[in-house]
Amino acid sequence: MPFVAQTIEVNGARVALKRGGTGDPLIFLHGADGLAEWPAILDDLAARYDVIVPDLPGFGQSPCPDWIDDLSDVAYFYLDLLDALGVKKARIAGHSLGGWTALEMAIRSCEHIQSLALFAPAGIHVKGSPKADIYMIDPDQQAKLAYADEKLGEEAAQRALAGKHQEQAILNRLASARFGWSPRLFNPRLGRWLHRVKAPTLIVWGDADRIIPPVYGPEFAKLIPGSTLKTLSNCGHLPHVEKRAESLGLVLDFMRG
Repeated sequence: MPFVAQTIEVNGARVALKRGGTGDPLIFLHGADGLAEWPAILDDLAARYDVIVPDLPGFGQSPCPDWIDDLSDVAYFYLDLLDALGVKKARIAGHSLGGWTALEMAIRSCEHIQSLALFAPAGIHVKGSPKADIYMIDPDQQAKLAYADEKLGEEAAQRALAGKHQEQAILNRLASARFGWSPRLFNPRLGRWLHRVKAPTLIVWGDADRIIPPVYGPEFAKLIPGSTLKTLSNCGHLPHVEKRAESLGLVLDFMRG
């Protein structure tokens, strides 16, 4: 079933989203690059779930209201989005910045959250293991770093240089910086509250992630009660893209369980 673009209003702010598939609702929260390149795994998931893919505030076609200052505001905003959508219980999947957003939601309320599937989430800091500074490198360099497979990284870099989505990419980077600039891609207070995550949680990481090092996976697993960590071999920062089939299998098995 094809995805259909929609716009809804939440607390006076416009949220652009795409929705496709049938079944239980699954919310996918994108990473710092937005959705200029559509992850094909969402089409796979739409064969089994009602997949809802919003543009984070400031990304894509979703304006960022003046009153949203950080991801704590976005978390409350998205909890209200679930109410606006009439969703009583949703599975939430998120990549990087989107995974961080999902966790900010979950520490506040899991009332509407059935489970979490997180692909290389941002949000915490591990001492001695710095993340790549995505705000200080060119988009093509970032694209190369995102993949373990050099060929895939080079192809992604060429797409970034081609500028097909260049204007949107600039706007997405500005939006990402609004939430992740200082401190870089983490909330110093998040770790102390991750024990409040009551929903079953799957964490998927690539063993060759050069954006957020793999050591972050075990740290998240330690902080989130009962969570499950799966590490994919020869995989970078985009497990759901670079290892689509393996990631899909992990997510479906987890959700069925």
